Amino acid sequence: MIETLEATILGVFTGKARERWDGKAPSAIAKQAATTPLWLSKTGLASDEQADTAVHGGPEKALHHYAADHMAHWATAFPDKAGLFQPGCFGENISSFGLTEANLCLGDVLQMDGATVEICQGRQPCWKLNLHTEIAAMAPQFQRTGFTGWYYRVIEEGEVAAGGAIRLKHRQHPDWPLQRLIKARFDPRLPASEAQELAGLSVLAEGWRAAFARKVDPTYAENTDRRLKG
Repeated sequence: MIETLEATILGVFTGKARERWDGKAPSAIAKQAATTPLWLSKTGLASDEQADTAVHGGPEKALHHYAADHMAHWATAFPDKAGLFQPGCFGENISSFGLTEANLCLGDVLQMDGATVEICQGRQPCWKLNLHTEIAAMAPQFQRTGFTGWYYRVIEEGEVAAGGAIRLKHRQHPDWPLQRLIKARFDPRLPASEAQELAGLSVLAEGWRAAFARKVDPTYAENTDRRLKG
């Protein structure tokens, strides 16, 4: 019998791609709360956009969920920006209390209002977080803490709205809570055995499987400077 996990959607957020910063690529990270139910398709929410579809959007990044539980941590870490840390501030699509990287696992299937979704990867923070929040350390701190949020693929399409219920339906990989998975993704000294195991998990998004496959080689060293600093 799986753990009973339930939450309420605090907000559903979408954004339009636009020029934000001189000399930088456009971004849709600035999102607004939806005031009506939105259709969640296999590739994401109606009216949501992605500026760079090479690294954002698609079936394995259809929906990004961030735990509002972490906002207090960020307000303490960056007190001069404490007012910034509200649901939707990190470009997430879904915000809730009670579901975090600590109690959700890779492959968890959840009923989300009128849709069914499956957790398939964590978020790899990038330099856009730094510019969007005007905190140069934001993306590195996301990565260090593991408070990155996670992505879903959509199993059954449907409408989602603020106030809708989220409920865990099925757990496939209880040995891989998201906090362990995310730590492994960014661990430069990950044991080859763990990297090999993760590279072979079909529920994991293709990009993350490939990343873990590279980590099997003990001589491999990943350079994250470009992603984190721009």
